[in-house]
Order: sequence, then C-alpha cells, then structure tokens
Amino acid sequence: MPSSLYRSTQGQAIFYLLGLVGLWTVLCAISHKAPDLDGMEELVWASSLELGYLKHPPFPSWIMYGLTQIFGRSTWLSFFGGQIFSALALGFVWLLARELVSPRQAFIVVLLTSTSAYFSLRGTIYNHNTAQLWSLAAATWLFYRALRFQQVRTWVLLGAVSAIATMTKYSAFIQFAAFFVFILRQGSWKDAATIKGVAWAVVAFLVVLSPHLYWLVVNTFAPLRYADGSLETQGHMDAIRAILHFCLDQLARLSPLLLVWSAWRYWNHKRPAAKPPAEFAHEATSLSYASALSAWDRSFLLWIGLFPVISTVVLSMLLGTRLEASWGTTFFTLFGFYALWWLRGDEQINLRRIAFLVIGLQVVMALTYAAARGPLAWHSGRDTRSTFPGPAIAEQLGDIWGKHVPDFPLRLVASDTWMGGNIAVNSGPEVEVFINGRLDESPWLDAATALDCGALVVYSRKTKGEPHPNLQRLFDQASWQGLTALPWSSEKSPIIDLNWAIIPPSTACADSNAAKPQ
Repeated sequence: MPSSLYRSTQGQAIFYLLGLVGLWTVLCAISHKAPDLDGMEELVWASSLELGYLKHPPFPSWIMYGLTQIFGRSTWLSFFGGQIFSALALGFVWLLARELVSPRQAFIVVLLTSTSAYFSLRGTIYNHNTAQLWSLAAATWLFYRALRFQQVRTWVLLGAVSAIATMTKYSAFIQFAAFFVFILRQGSWKDAATIKGVAWAVVAFLVVLSPHLYWLVVNTFAPLRYADGSLETQGHMDAIRAILHFCLDQLARLSPLLLVWSAWRYWNHKRPAAKPPAEFAHEATSLSYASALSAWDRSFLLWIGLFPVISTVVLSMLLGTRLEASWGTTFFTLFGFYALWWLRGDEQINLRRIAFLVIGLQVVMALTYAAARGPLAWHSGRDTRSTFPGPAIAEQLGDIWGKHVPDFPLRLVASDTWMGGNIAVNSGPEVEVFINGRLDESPWLDAATALDCGALVVYSRKTKGEPHPNLQRLFDQASWQGLTALPWSSEKSPIIDLNWAIIPPSTACADSNAAKPQ
C-alpha cells in the first residue's frame, strides 16, 4: 500500500473527527442554556482533584478540572469534553482497523462507527460512560497488538490504560472479561509469552490504580456500594422489562448506522461500483472485504465486539438485575467492522459513497438535535434541561444575596447538583456547590470552614422534589428565607419555584478576607 495513500486517508480521517467535534460542540453550545444532568455533575465535581467521589471513580472529573483551568467553567465544556472522548475513541478504532485492513477500509469502519448515537448525539453528554469510550477502544487496540507481537511495552501500556478505564467506570471489567475469554478461546493461555505479558499488564494496572484503591479502602468502597444499589430491581419481571427496554434502546441508538448501511446497499444496487479488469472481476466482486482477514482476526472482532453486550444481557437475565440504556455506551465500538462481511467491490467508490451518506447524516442529526433541544423546546414550553434558565436563576438569586449580604460576594450554594451547579456555573469561578448539604458529596469543602462565608441555600420542588434532609436543616437555620419563581422557558412552560435562604457570613470570613493580600 503506497505511503501517500495512507497519509492522505489518515489526514481525511483526522479532518473528519475534528469536524465532528466542532459541529456538535458549536451547535449544542448555541442551542443549550444548560448541559445534561451528568455534564453539570462533572462541572460541579471539577471543583477539586480527588482520588474518588461518592458515586464514581475520578478520572472524568480530573479531565474536566483540567478543561476548566484552561477555558473557565462554562456550559459548553461538557459538550466539548464528550465529543473529544468520542473522537479519541474513533481514533483508536482507526488504529485497530489499520492493523487489519487497508486505509480506505479503515476509514469506512470509522465513518460507520461514528454514526452510532453514542459517538454522535449522545457523544455530547459528558458522563462516565462517554468518558470511558476512548480508554476501552485504546485497550482493545493494545490487547490486539500485545497478543500479536508480544512486546512487553505494549502489555505495560495495556495495563496502564486499563487502569484508567477502571478509574473512569468499574464496568470496564466487562471488557476485560472479553479479553480473558478470548485468551481462553484461542488457547493463548498456553503460550509462555502471553502469560508473562499478562503479568506485566497486571503489575502496571495495579501501580496506576493503587492511589484510587487506597481511597476506596479509606472511604469504605462507597462508589461500589452505589453501583450495587443501582442494579437493584423490584423483582424478576421488572428486570425482564428493563432488559427488553435496554435491547430496544440499543437498537434505536444503532439505527443511524443501520440507516447508512441500508442507504449504501440501495445505492450500490441501483448504481453498482465500477468493475475491476475482466480477469479479476468475478473474484473482486464476489468476495467481501472480511474474506481477506485471517481467521484469528475475524475471531478477535467477533469475540471482543459481541461478548460485552451479550454477556451483560445474559447475566442481567440470570441475576435479575436492572439495566440502563446508557450502560451500553461502550459495547458497540467494533460494530462498524461488521460491515466488512458485506462490503465488496471498489474501495474508493464505496468510501466516497459512505462518506457522503455519513457526513450528510451527521449534519442532519446535529442540526435537528440542536433545533429540537433549543428553539423548538423553548417555544413549545417543554421543561427540558437544555432550556433550563440557569443564567436567569443565577442573576435573580445573586441580586437577592447582594441585598441581604452586600459586603461579601457569594461563595457557596447549598443545593442539589443540578440547581446548585446551574447557579454556580453562571455566578463565577469562585462559587462552589455544597451538594445536598452533605460533606461526603462535597469533598472540596472543609467541615470546619465550609460555612464561614455564608451560603445561599436553594431548592425547587419542581426540578428535584423534596429537598434532602441535610439541605432542609441548613434552610431552616438560615437567617433569611423566601420564595421566588420564574418560567422554565417560554410563557407556556412550567413555573420553577425557588425556595431560597441565606446563611450570613461569620466573623471568620471577615478575618480571612482581611488577611488576604490586597
């Protein structure tokens, strides 16, 4: 394969991925007044660098912390961060594809994979599922290379990246189980080099993960207990219904890929690709691209690609656990490869046609999503998170704070993550959130000094329901209390009740401010 073709195709792939990041980030930043709940949660957690958090491991919050240090704490960062992780994952899909097929076929795989909702529409959601895409895609590529070439460096990198995937979300072990099963399936466990390589990977894994493991022990494995609780159901029938909904949701989220595939099939049927020279015509048109793969490579794609989703559904059915649709985010990274079993004919023509279909679909999806979540949602009065009036709420409550505490700027908002995050993000970089009035949910606060400079306590029954008992206690001990309200979006929208209270600053705050250099 000429190096010029490789460089040209690689450049096109990079340009496409950068275009995706820009397209989805810009349109969401324009159309959304607030991010999704998970994105807001990460913006709040990015107040400090912790080794772990009550609900989840820390890596996505570390990255968001870095982004806020560079760009400031802004709503659009959640869309940008999600798309960066999606693009990185597709980059590792490209690297894996280049191990298996030609540059043009690799680009086709990337294009098809990118249409999945997890890399496009839901790629704008900055949560632990989206943040895990790149690390598991990288681990899959490194696992392939480790088994193929048996280099110690690759095994060590595999262990380190796998630790990062674990520090993103513990569900990474589902993918690791696929690696283990493939080693058993291929008989690689009999190979001394593989056993030695796995040992190197485990050592690197434990070294990188050790700080978080220490935190887990000190904090009585809080995220694991949260994860265990999230699997609970009301009974086996409830679990069966959840599995059915899970499967239907995954089909819906894969539907853009299926749509492109169907459109390409129709296009190719109506206008077949140009045929190669007559002496090679039958062979070139009758054999699929996958036929050029080795049996080992085909087995790798099928076992590593299909095991996570199949095993998850089977285990959930056997154990009666709950499944959420978003938990399938990382399960379909290799599904673009399966088109190779049907693709045949001229690579250049197929690439051109699929690129045309994919780019057109991405633009349509991004414009439609932005319109639906922005102006259409606003005019219809829907109470979507994208139209939540965070800036207006922050301004209104900031004025109330200023009237009661004119000499001290607002530094702390005690509220739930969503409401508190919207107020803090739109009030300035110095404002932190006291989540539900709980210190274990707000590790960036010091128990001895958290309330020294006072707090704005806010809750809304419309957006969250009854406040957490800890938050209600803070509300009740405040010096001033009140109720204000404003519409969610247009005049047709629901009214948001803002129950506010102010805990005034203490003399300790005045002393600390006086001690600061002017």
